[in-house]
Amino acid sequence: MLEARHELRLQTVRLHKLILERVKNDELCRRLMTIPGVGPLTSLAYKTFVDRPQRFRRSRSVGAAVGLTPKKYQSGDKDLDGHVTKCGDEFMRSHLYEAANMLLRRYSKPCALKAWGLRLEKRSSKKIACVAVARRLAVIMHAMWRDGTEFRHDQPGKELDAQAA
Repeated sequence: MLEARHELRLQTVRLHKLILERVKNDELCRRLMTIPGVGPLTSLAYKTFVDRPQRFRRSRSVGAAVGLTPKKYQSGDKDLDGHVTKCGDEFMRSHLYEAANMLLRRYSKPCALKAWGLRLEKRSSKKIACVAVARRLAVIMHAMWRDGTEFRHDQPGKELDAQAA
């Protein structure tokens, strides 16, 4: 058992080195990693999930494709929002959620996206705020890829406002 564990750890180190080497040579992944909380694996997973930014006409559509939008239940006079739809790639969704969680919990520098998430957390809950920030991260990452822009710590809504129009 110990030998198997040791071999697994060696394989993990090799895979990690391959991912880092791949990301180091990729300009888009390096640009996406300037976002707080987004690491090498998240940026590479996002690039492989989206594949071509032209697939999505609007950046907002990426959040729905990943499965980070609430389910709707409408019947007669009822109109309820439920949990996230969970359609799309579970791996991508979980990594975006973790990036959002890192941004909200560990990132110490001032960032408007973090401030927005913390304000949302006061109104609702930590999980709802993490999902909302993850959805916004997906939208921002798509806008950065499509426009070739860098992440701006001071104005998270600017990217979204331009894409919503």
